[in-house]
Amino acid sequence: MCLTLFFIVSAYILYRAYQYFFPAPNINPTGKYVLISGCDTGFGHGLALELDKQGFHVLAGIYSLNNQQKLKSLLSDRATVFKLDITKQEDIDDAYKLISSKTQVLHALVNNAGVGACGYIDWVTVDSMRKVMDVNFYGHVSMTKTFLPLLVAKRDSRVVNICSVAGYLAAPGMVAYCTSKYALEAFSDCLRREMSVWNLRVSIIEPGFMKTPIVEGHDASLRTLWNTLSTDVQDRWGEQHLNKQVEEVANNIFIKFAENPKKVVNALKHAVMNTKPQIRYRPGWQSGVLMFALSTLPARLADIIIEKTNTAAVKPSGVRGQLQN
Repeated sequence: MCLTLFFIVSAYILYRAYQYFFPAPNINPTGKYVLISGCDTGFGHGLALELDKQGFHVLAGIYSLNNQQKLKSLLSDRATVFKLDITKQEDIDDAYKLISSKTQVLHALVNNAGVGACGYIDWVTVDSMRKVMDVNFYGHVSMTKTFLPLLVAKRDSRVVNICSVAGYLAAPGMVAYCTSKYALEAFSDCLRREMSVWNLRVSIIEPGFMKTPIVEGHDASLRTLWNTLSTDVQDRWGEQHLNKQVEEVANNIFIKFAENPKKVVNALKHAVMNTKPQIRYRPGWQSGVLMFALSTLPARLADIIIEKTNTAAVKPSGVRGQLQN
């Protein structure tokens, strides 16, 4: 057993060393179109600028038209910036008409748009979970299904989906976000296996906390959510537990040491440009080292570690009452 493990680890190290010293070449970007959703800020914005510099025809979808002129001023004349709310099929259909009037072939679709969300299962409503799923999952499904004909018009096109560590490691207080990302992971795997006969490349990006707007304001969001809860739910958890949770979110070491989003942009660029894109990218130390290692532990051990780092010091008032009785 130890010998087998040694050979597996050695083979992996040699493979990674070969990839590092003999990287696969990039494609020629000339004449190739790349569609990116969520280019207002963050990863999508950075990727649009980077691919435009490389010579791609960038098709940048933005949620707010207020960002249109600013982004257009940063891109070349090859780029097209347009409004795109991926939760609205009419926006997606309009985008398809616009893009199909320019090209009948898409080199890549980058499903980047997304929203953050926090709150325990006992706190969030089903409707609020649906809204997160509409953006982080169903919107990307609709985009992929709509643009699939343009992607399979040639071999070696790509779909690149922005997932998260939350797509392979579920954390307390993130049920809506984790559920949407787990769903997108499964969709990505199904898409890759079903469309392999067209040689459609499907890559999944799984970053940890990065310095983008999506990681900001979670502590304030928790208090806002608390104020919407019914009295019985508030009594069950208690304000002391809420305050501890808010404190931990505000002082979260992973948010405090959020990494440079350029790491994610570089992974996205590789997935779009390289002749041998990876299936999964885990950019940064949070995802590539700590979180992934935690996800591979036996479930009971992982549960203990996660529980000890999530408000275990202050039990909900309902639990304290049970223990006293």
